[in-house]
Amino acid sequence: MVGPGLQPAGAQPAVVTPTTVNRSAHTRGAVATIADVARLAGVSRAAASRALSSGPRPVSADKRERVVQAAAQLGYKPNLLAQSLTTKTVNLVAVVVNHIHDLSDLDLFDRLLDAIQSIGKQVILIRIGSAEGVEDFLRNGVAYHVDAAVVFSDFADAATVRRMFRSDLVIMLNGLHDDLSPTIIPDEGVGIVEAVADAAAKRARTASLLTGRSSSRVEQLRIGHYLEAFRHHGIELLQTVQGDYSYESGYAAAAGLTGRGCPDAVFCTSDAMAMGVLDVCRADFPDNRPSRFRLYGFDNVSLTNFDAYPISSIGYDKSDYVGHIVGALSNPQVFMPGQPPVVILTRLISRLTA
Repeated sequence: MVGPGLQPAGAQPAVVTPTTVNRSAHTRGAVATIADVARLAGVSRAAASRALSSGPRPVSADKRERVVQAAAQLGYKPNLLAQSLTTKTVNLVAVVVNHIHDLSDLDLFDRLLDAIQSIGKQVILIRIGSAEGVEDFLRNGVAYHVDAAVVFSDFADAATVRRMFRSDLVIMLNGLHDDLSPTIIPDEGVGIVEAVADAAAKRARTASLLTGRSSSRVEQLRIGHYLEAFRHHGIELLQTVQGDYSYESGYAAAAGLTGRGCPDAVFCTSDAMAMGVLDVCRADFPDNRPSRFRLYGFDNVSLTNFDAYPISSIGYDKSDYVGHIVGALSNPQVFMPGQPPVVILTRLISRLTA
C-alpha cells in the first residue's frame, strides 16, 4: 500500500500544467502564492520573487516574461506587508511640500515622481502649509511608515522631519538641513548675478523686485543675492513688493511696479509672478520685446519656452537635480554625516522680455 504523498517505484512524477495549477488553486479556493507562480513559469521560487520585485537582483528577460505571464494568469498579487517584514522597507517615500500650485512645482514634481517610481518606490505627498501645520502633524501623532522623506517645505527642519517619520533618511532641499541629512541646493546666486549683469549691460540703472514669502530661508538668501548684485552694478532698487510666487500676485503687483517712475528692469522671484506682470503690461512689450522696462523671472518653467510667455528666467538643470535626489534615495549609505551639500548651479536663460 502506498502512503500519502508517496508514489510506487518507477512511477512518473506528476506534470504540473497551467490547467493543473489553476484548477488546484480554484478547487482550494486559495489565493495564488509565489510558489504557484514559480511552478507555472517553470522557475525557482527565488527567481520568481526576483522577477516580480524592484530589487537589484535581475533575472533574464525570458524568465521575467514567463513569471509575469504566470502571475497575471493566476491573479497573483505580491504581499507587500510580507515583503516589508523581510526587507525592512515599505518602498514608500514621503515628499513634503508647502503646496503644489506653482508652475515650477508642476514642472519639477512630475519629473521627480516618475524618477522615484522608476527605482521601485511609490510617493506619498504631505502638504504642510504653515509652521502650525508641522506642530499639528506632530501633536496629533500622524505618522507614516516610509523609507525616506524628501523635504521641499520650508516650514520643517531636518530634525523635525526625522521625528515626523521616525526615519533617518531625510533629504533636505529647503536650506534647513543639518549634519545628519543629505542636502541638495541650487546655487541661485550664480544665475541672479548673470541676470542683473545682463540688465546692467543693457543700461538698466533702476530696478523693482517682486519677491515671494519673506519668511522662507531660501527666499531670504535669494533676495540677498539680488541686493548684492544691484549694489555691485550700481543699480538703484526703487521698490520691493512681496508676492506669493503666484500668477495672481504678479498680476496684482504689476501696476505698482511699472507706474510712475517705471524702473528699467523688473525682477521676479518666480516665473508665475513674471507672467502676471507681463499680461498686465502687454502694451509695453510689442512683439514680446521690451519698450519701457526689461522683465526677468525665476525657475525657467516650461511655459517660458512658448511664444505666449518668452520670459528671460533663471533656472537649473532639473534632470541633474532630480538625479541627485534619486541617487540619495537609492544609495543612502554613500552619505557621510557632515558631508557638504550637493550644489546645483543656476544660470540665466535669455529670452525676448529682456
